[in-house]
Amino acid sequence: KQQGIAHLTEHVAYMGSRKRERLFGTGSQTNAYTDFHHTVFYAACPVTNPNTGQPMLSMALDALCDVMEAKVEPSRLEKERAAVLSEMTMVNTIEYRVECQILSTLHRENRLAKRFPIGKEVLIRNWQTNDVKTWHRTHYRPDNVLLYVVGDVSPKEVESKINDIFGHIKAEKQALEMDEDVKSEAGLLADAVMSGTVKCGMSWHYPPVVHNWCLPRGKGAPLLEGSSNEIDYDGQLQTKWPLDENPVLLPEAGLKFGKTMRPHIFKHELLQSFSLHIFAKRPVEPLTSLNSLKRSLAKRVALAALQIRLNVSGRSDDPPFTFVEFNELDSAREGCAVCSLDLTAKASRWKDAVIKSVSEIRKLGLYGVTPNEFERYAGALLTDADQLAAQGDRISHGDQLAYLMETVANGHIVMSPMQSLDWTLKALQSMSVEEINNAAKELCGHILGLDESEEGDEGVIIAVACSPKNPENAEEDCTVEDLVDCIKKGCQVPVEPEKDVVIPHTLVDESKLKDAMEANPASWLPGSFTDGTPNTPSDVLTSPFTLRRLSNGIRVGVAQLTSESQRGHLRVMTPGGRDYERQFGFKSGSMAVGARTMQEGGAFGPWTREQVELFCVDHLIMVEINCSEEAVIFDFTFPTGNVGNTGYGDDMQMGITGTEAVLQIIREIVSSFNWEEDALRRSKNYFNQAHEGMLKNLEGRTTEVIMEGITGHDDRFLTIEVDQVESITLDEARQAVMSQLLPENIEISAVGDFDTQQVLDMIFEYLGTIPKDVNDKYKVDKLDSEDLTAGQTPSLPLPGKHLTLELPDSDPRAVAYVSGAAPNMWGYLSDGTTVSQALTKTDKKASEKDKRRRAHPLFANVALSLLSEIANRRLFSTVRERKQLTYDANFSLTGFERLMGGYFLVTVTASKENAQKALDACKETLEALRKNSPITQDNLEAAKRVVR
Repeated sequence: KQQGIAHLTEHVAYMGSRKRERLFGTGSQTNAYTDFHHTVFYAACPVTNPNTGQPMLSMALDALCDVMEAKVEPSRLEKERAAVLSEMTMVNTIEYRVECQILSTLHRENRLAKRFPIGKEVLIRNWQTNDVKTWHRTHYRPDNVLLYVVGDVSPKEVESKINDIFGHIKAEKQALEMDEDVKSEAGLLADAVMSGTVKCGMSWHYPPVVHNWCLPRGKGAPLLEGSSNEIDYDGQLQTKWPLDENPVLLPEAGLKFGKTMRPHIFKHELLQSFSLHIFAKRPVEPLTSLNSLKRSLAKRVALAALQIRLNVSGRSDDPPFTFVEFNELDSAREGCAVCSLDLTAKASRWKDAVIKSVSEIRKLGLYGVTPNEFERYAGALLTDADQLAAQGDRISHGDQLAYLMETVANGHIVMSPMQSLDWTLKALQSMSVEEINNAAKELCGHILGLDESEEGDEGVIIAVACSPKNPENAEEDCTVEDLVDCIKKGCQVPVEPEKDVVIPHTLVDESKLKDAMEANPASWLPGSFTDGTPNTPSDVLTSPFTLRRLSNGIRVGVAQLTSESQRGHLRVMTPGGRDYERQFGFKSGSMAVGARTMQEGGAFGPWTREQVELFCVDHLIMVEINCSEEAVIFDFTFPTGNVGNTGYGDDMQMGITGTEAVLQIIREIVSSFNWEEDALRRSKNYFNQAHEGMLKNLEGRTTEVIMEGITGHDDRFLTIEVDQVESITLDEARQAVMSQLLPENIEISAVGDFDTQQVLDMIFEYLGTIPKDVNDKYKVDKLDSEDLTAGQTPSLPLPGKHLTLELPDSDPRAVAYVSGAAPNMWGYLSDGTTVSQALTKTDKKASEKDKRRRAHPLFANVALSLLSEIANRRLFSTVRERKQLTYDANFSLTGFERLMGGYFLVTVTASKENAQKALDACKETLEALRKNSPITQDNLEAAKRVVR
């Protein structure tokens, strides 16, 4: 009778708080959420009120205290009931339904399987104020509440303020408003909680559940106080209840050594690919000693080694899966550690994917890691710890709070970043390969025991497969017998120890760089601009960033930013993107497919893709290559210190810096990238799956229909259809992308915790020596075309249209959109005119000062940000608060940087019966902004406080 009432109460308490509303306009952020085991309210505030200069600690604590004394007014309950019902529709995507299937199977033996926070619709519609008030008074009590405070505050002052603000709240007073029947039921539940649950026996922060563990033979489950059989109370909800779902529970498959497999298969017409999720549940081991820390780090080394092996397999000539991950995480919300294998694959390749991934896990369990893998991933852990320690007090308070809550809940010792670094170093210095391999065997124990010749864990293994319903080919169908047999077969594949790969410490050696500097000597030129901005000097560091141009044409911008210690971000951008497919006559989609081919490839010069990928792993470099409507973008995130180091302490041999490693990669991409057919095939698979997924996704398909309508089916703004993707050849993909990788087109932007001059010197050596004509063979001229839409967004077709799309689904959902023309990020409209010009034209009385202010390059950008904030507030107050038609209505802009023009989009989710009403309410709200309810000065000032 209470499924979902914790979530509804959260809404009522949070949205009904008047003291929370006082934080508006102060730069504060507040929110709340409900999970399996707790409801969390938080307020992130500046130390002092920017409007008054007064400390904000009391205001933040008042807002949280107000939640504990919620009044549960009928009007607020009705508003939040409507919001929660809308939220229920919004979150019920196919991805959410898959997650529910997974979690309900994983936790079939306990109450979590029937306690999803969103709740049951029939109950939500019928609860009254007394139901919510009773829940609130039962649980929002000082003896059931934890208060965390993290920030630039005095602990003594915080303690005093807490006592002043919260001290008057008493559990006895809260209990006076509890329903007597609930009091009796709560007592029985409390007795059940004390009988054999992880909440009682392991951590009071855990949910009151029991688990079917999967542990090494003879180890046995941890001893918990009491036994769930000692009292006659269904604490784990194993009895069939009227509102329970009716899943088809497949019989558990008995294996050897006391091992059982719990299979479940979920099929749905909206699923387009196969996914498998294999789990084993283990008790959380609290990190309270050096030995426990060593075991945890040893597992992380083994997991990192396996993940890279799987990633390399995923980029093979014929990869069986499109995604795969093996991990073990401590989960406070579930009260256990969950070891998981998650993979996705084409439905036609599901058996190959399962066999390959299971056999790789088994190989790790049998043979462990190689000495080089041990050194590589242990070094990566140390570098991560070092970077975190360098952050010090600059780690965001939100991240620190999340760490504190999870650490305390799992019983780990709370350590500062510096303490964590010190203990990580001690643990790694004394760690051996044998310890890593023991950890690997423990991680993979649930898989090892599936082969009759090996001994592994005993207990329950959970396997959940999700696949398309009614597949066209029989080979795509997945039955429970096939699934269990396939997993077993993966454990019978002959495996051998992993072989080490020779990984280069540098991609460009000193002799090669010296030869390049002699053959193509570089020089710096001033930065020049077309908008009237004065040239920037070529020999002086300027603040806040330095802008220059290399003699080969590459434009460079560098800025030092120490807010994220020992980290850097570098972007390579070549203007054009899909818009250039039209301007230069390339086949539609070739630029996007080509950019993805580079992402899926990675071989260049003498190095194989695997060597380059492991070089990036060694140097902790993340690379993303994307093609948008207006540019091809290469993003690199990296450590700015020395990485790829070997050894520890006095025996450590330093590698090159992450910054230098990135510049070596960029040099090789521009000058000697190897285009491979297998990378093209993976790129095509990526786009085909994206297109097919869009067709089965309500939000994605609807957005596509809107873009078709407002752009006149302009393919620059649409997903690439399968036939078009398949028609693109490797030569066409290469020609499209490489025609843009001309030095004269390339822009380099780098920010990070580094010395600006040192980075400029490295850019000068590695990129300045790239020949100006390196890719001239790919150079093409723009088409002499009368197509006026190139470089801009198409004009809207008139009159406007009302579009309706019906996507068949077993669970009715609805989403509505309002869309139309808008400026780009800098205020340019599709015809080339600007927002500033439009204002000047309409405001005949504008002063010279106003004209100059509006002519500032950032004026339109700031004005559009303010307009978005105002529109979102109006939509919230009208569509959600006053009309109670939705959980959320959102106003956004496409924000193109180079294309002239853009679009606005209002998104509103609602129940199917309310979708048209919500759509009309959004249109009315936007129309009111233009006519009968224009923006007020108060609206503007409130938006300014947020945008600042």
